[in-house]
Amino acid sequence: MNIRLIIFDFDGTLGDTRQNIVTTMQMTIKELLLPKRSDDDCASTIGLPLAGCFNALYPDLEEEVIQQCAITYRRLFQENLLTMKPRVFAHVVETLSALKQQGYMLTIASSRSHASLIELTHDLGIADYISYLIGADDVENAKPQPEPVLKTLAAMGVEACQTLVVGDMAVDIQMGARAQAKTCGVTYGNGTRNELEETGADYIIDSIDELPKILLCLLSS
Repeated sequence: MNIRLIIFDFDGTLGDTRQNIVTTMQMTIKELLLPKRSDDDCASTIGLPLAGCFNALYPDLEEEVIQQCAITYRRLFQENLLTMKPRVFAHVVETLSALKQQGYMLTIASSRSHASLIELTHDLGIADYISYLIGADDVENAKPQPEPVLKTLAAMGVEACQTLVVGDMAVDIQMGARAQAKTCGVTYGNGTRNELEETGADYIIDSIDELPKILLCLLSS
């Protein structure tokens, strides 16, 4: 199988943003006087669109309150970036560089906003490796639906059978599988190996620098 395109999730796959996300969610909850949720509760929603995160934490909240949560979160996240800088995970930069040099097309499909993706990929020094970005505001049906992958395939002129989707959460694997792409879960982010296995990831790696080995396996299969 000749993989030409790799679609990465961002949070928990390329960028180590867990502290930023959880801290900002807790600040949002406190500011809006909502019932407390644990750090693990907040982290379990990473990968969903922002409104979906708060819907998952508070299923009975009215839509206007959910929207206020999203607005408050975005403001606080930007404020927190001044003092709380995300980092890329170990080996991300060198792995992206190597894959780019080998001719792979590298893109991102994320549940954060397009503008936020642009800002963070530049801040983390990986923007030059990424050919295309999809944020939650670029699609009508975000993860775990396949639209982000399908839209990327159309933009890049690549078929699903030539594509590998890489992410740390079940929603990433579901998105890729529903688009009929191959999938690779990573265990160093916010999801667990068991969750990735149960969701049916085709491959699972513990470090992003294991990705070239997966691509070799796909090439020989």
